[in-house]
Amino acid sequence: MTDTSRPEYISFDIYGTLINWDTDATTLRLLDGRLPEEQWPAFKKVFRGYRFDEVLEYRPYEEVLQRSFDRVCKYFGIGPTPGAGAEFADAVRSFGAHDDVPAPLKLMGDNFKLVALSNADDSFLEISIPKLGAHFHAVLTAEQAQAYKPRYEAFEYMLDTLNAKPEDFLHIASHTRYDMHPMHDMGFRNLWVLDRGYDPIGPGYDYKVVKSLDEINKHLGL
Repeated sequence: MTDTSRPEYISFDIYGTLINWDTDATTLRLLDGRLPEEQWPAFKKVFRGYRFDEVLEYRPYEEVLQRSFDRVCKYFGIGPTPGAGAEFADAVRSFGAHDDVPAPLKLMGDNFKLVALSNADDSFLEISIPKLGAHFHAVLTAEQAQAYKPRYEAFEYMLDTLNAKPEDFLHIASHTRYDMHPMHDMGFRNLWVLDRGYDPIGPGYDYKVVKSLDEINKHLGL
């Protein structure tokens, strides 16, 4: 350890941060012949925005995926796509760990209590967590909390479940809007962005930015 005391828990976002999130193939298949190629970059950006908007009210995760896809399609003048949510859900369940995750994550898990705080239903994490190759002390989901990040209720659920305080955590995520911004506002300070290019990295939220879990392990003295 260097500049912080030893955390009681190391908490994680899962999808994107530890699990390799890539829905492009599914999205392109569902859009086949319905979207001009030159509109694809804009579609991806707007789709991401609608997914963020949809999690501000709790619904089952497959429904979130269906509604956000139908809304972005409407934005681009495309009709609804029945079954899209189920196809995206199947894709998410199929995703594996980032190649750079299992070894350093196991080292962390051998020395600290790991906590998952994920924006998905229990059934997704039951499939995804075993792919990470490390022991998790607790796996907490939006389904359990009945709230998605960035809602404060999601983080309050973690605190209440573990009978913990913000200062008990070192939190790692690749998403600034879902994790870092609300957590900072709630008093979490040991925040680490694992930069995978998902969100803009900006000042004002006191988080550290790394490119690998190995860098965090070095900080932790592992």
